[in-house]
Amino acid sequence: MKISTAGKLGFAAIILAGGLLAFFLRSPQRVPAVTPEEAERLLKEDSSLVILDVRTPEEFAGPGGHLHGARLIAVQELEARLAEIEPFRERTILVYCRTQNRSSRAAELLAGRGFRPIIMTGGITRWNAEQRPVTVEHQP
Repeated sequence: MKISTAGKLGFAAIILAGGLLAFFLRSPQRVPAVTPEEAERLLKEDSSLVILDVRTPEEFAGPGGHLHGARLIAVQELEARLAEIEPFRERTILVYCRTQNRSSRAAELLAGRGFRPIIMTGGITRWNAEQRPVTVEHQP
């Protein structure tokens, strides 16, 4: 049985459309999220927890401060700097930013690379609104 050129093109278009649909509709990594209250409890209970701030250096050093012991890697640099957190692959990584947008992207990247991230909902903005402790002096 011979298939016409139009039939071949139609079939190819269906395959391509299906592939594109699957690509764009793929579900993002499921990353657990915790509230600032839960994050603070985890920080007190689990000394192996790694804290990753994915904001800019200016935000990190700014008046809103950062979580004590946080490592700073801006989300824009995270993929290129994964080697810096490779030693923590088997540990839980608490990821936060200003409001949660960048930390969600960062956590999905980490989860996709085999790390164990959790996101702090509301970011440092919510943490500060709840008057939880921060470190204000700059730490690289």
